[in-house]
Amino acid sequence: MPSLKFKNVYLKDYFTIVGPKEKQSKLKKYDLDFDDYYFETKTFEMAEIKMQKMVIDNLLKKNNIDYIIGGDLINQIAISSYAARNCGIPFVGIYSACSSFVEALLLASTIIDSENAQNIICLTSSHNLTAEKQYRYPTEYGNTKPHTATTTATGAVGAVVSKEKSRIMIKNGTFGKIIDLGVNDANHMGAVMAPACADTIHNHLINNKKKPDDYDLILTGDLGKIGINILKEYYKNAFNETLNNVVDSGSEIYKQNQDTYSGGSGPCCLPLYFFCNILTKEKYHKILLVGTGSLHTPVLVNQHQTIPAISHVIEIEVL
Repeated sequence: MPSLKFKNVYLKDYFTIVGPKEKQSKLKKYDLDFDDYYFETKTFEMAEIKMQKMVIDNLLKKNNIDYIIGGDLINQIAISSYAARNCGIPFVGIYSACSSFVEALLLASTIIDSENAQNIICLTSSHNLTAEKQYRYPTEYGNTKPHTATTTATGAVGAVVSKEKSRIMIKNGTFGKIIDLGVNDANHMGAVMAPACADTIHNHLINNKKKPDDYDLILTGDLGKIGINILKEYYKNAFNETLNNVVDSGSEIYKQNQDTYSGGSGPCCLPLYFFCNILTKEKYHKILLVGTGSLHTPVLVNQHQTIPAISHVIEIEVL
């Protein structure tokens, strides 16, 4: 599985929105927050569409955009499609579950590197009450959850991948392959995704002749507090290397007293933590962003099928 290498590709701009629980979390420098899960709309789905639309509108104020690449968790990536429907900009819809943002960055970087575009918005979101309703049970159902479960984050993120030079350079990246080791527990996403995460990290390092310690930080998506430990143990056993500098966004995004079980999840989890927290710290210069996604549907889970997972990696250098 070869890696992609990019020349003169940058992250030029970004905009972040967080929901009620997230504004009380460890997230620091976001652009907009709201208190009501309806976000002044009539449904949770419309609230998520509004989040994405506001991200797009704010990025369009300062940037001339050639394409929008976006995806979300809801059936037929309806949120992203509805948010982009009146923009008059070519739209590329993607689905890679919670690794969709990194997939979007890889695709956008490839187009920019080929000199077929100047600026591309990469877009994603999740909403606790849209995702919970689709993948598990509506909150009103009142079911209990195991300690392995994660809590879907509410937020939206957009970033502009550009030819214009900035302090955030996209160096290279690796698309992952689907890994399925036989886990069928939809309430244990960490166990589902950790092997795919380990495989893609390892392949990226081999392709680029690097070691884990060559990076200031390896930031994973939403493995959760249990999943990040599975990743470390699996990586050590499979590849005889230790991941000393790996941090999971889902494990870190919420405070301990927020009762989020194993932590946060959702495609906005990784980019929110990266843009709101990591970029505010000057000690991180060489960073691997590792998106992690569980590719299941409620129908197949209810048919007792095992759950495949995917992971994508992109290498960032903060100048």
